[in-house]
Formats: sequence, C-alpha cells, structure tokens
Amino acid sequence: MADNVRVLIADDHKLFREGLKALLSSIPDVEVVGEAASGGEAIDQVMATRPDVVLMDIQMPGQNGIEATRALAEAAPEVGVIVVTMLEDDDSVFAAMRAGARGYLLKGAGQAEMLRGIRTVAEGGALFGPGVAERLVGYFTDPRRKREPAFPELTERELEVLELVARGSNKQAIAEELVISSKTVSNHLSNIYNKLQVADRAEAMLRARQAGLGKDAPP
Repeated sequence: MADNVRVLIADDHKLFREGLKALLSSIPDVEVVGEAASGGEAIDQVMATRPDVVLMDIQMPGQNGIEATRALAEAAPEVGVIVVTMLEDDDSVFAAMRAGARGYLLKGAGQAEMLRGIRTVAEGGALFGPGVAERLVGYFTDPRRKREPAFPELTERELEVLELVARGSNKQAIAEELVISSKTVSNHLSNIYNKLQVADRAEAMLRARQAGLGKDAPP
C-alpha cells in the first residue's frame, strides 16, 4: 500500500459526496482522487485514477453500485470496494458480497469506523459494520441455509479460481486455464482468503474440498 490511501467516492447525492470528501481530505494519509455520481462513471473513474479503495453507494442512476462492483471485481480486482449505503437488508448485503465488495458500511457509520474500513480494505483485508457482521453470522449459521450453493459470498470468477485451487492447480496453471495474468490470480486469491477468513492456500483448499469443490482432484 502507498503512503497515502487513494480513495474514490461514488454516490449520486452531491451533498453526501461533498461531506465525505471534506471528512477524508482532513485525514493526512487519505487522498480523494475522484468522485462519481453513477456506477458507469465510477468504473470510468477507477480505470483512470486506479484508487486503492472505492466507497460505493448501491442506489445510483443507470448502472447501480452492485453492477459497478461486479464489473470492477473483474476489471480491477486490486481495487477494494466498500459499499456505503442506507440499505441493510439481507438481499443488499449478500448481493454486494457476491459482486466482490470487501466491505459494507451504513451511511450512519462514525468517522472512526469509516476510516478503519478504508485502511483495512486498502491493506487487503475486509471489514463489515457491526450490524452487517451480525447478519452475516446469522446467515451462515442458519440451518435453513445449508442446502444453498457453497460460498455465495464469492463472485463467479472467484469460485472458478477456488475450484481450480481445490483441484490442486498452482497460480500459473490457474492463470493459463482462465486466460488471466498471475497478478490477477493473486488478487482473486487475496479476495477469497479474506471472504472465507482463511490464512492461506492450504486452508482454502481444505474448505473448498469440504464443500464439494475439486471433485476431479487426485486423492
């Protein structure tokens, strides 16, 4: 991570953007490098400025924040997206996770929580607000969820990578199989480790095989 955390704000409410920009601009190690009022504009701004973190609203005109997050997870997986929204329902939370968000904070979050989220995600981690974290725990411990597909928090591409990990493929083999760079594979692996809360490749492989992935892997 660079000395300054480079942040892009994507929200269609100008007053909220300006307030958040003023807050972040007062922090010595945070630099606001751009603003966007729609999902499409956020994607363009990210590709132009390459921030470390995007603060992404969900409800925006045109391409919404979930769609933009999904597109960025594919086009720029090294950029961490934190969804910042008024919505705290299960559908919104899990849609954001499936799209590739590394954080989910409510707009009522305090300054300390917002800055902790930005710094955590910039360093490659994941952070969810207290209320959202409780929902995640409830969701994954609910026995009624047991028959749902494994790892719904992962994007389709991340599931493809995890499937290959479960089969025993190394980073170079994964890159060749999916026709992507080794760096992109590393970024996807980092996201997978964060979302599954595992320490390394071996633990990720074990979790994946326990969930039924990698069935063609050698014993």
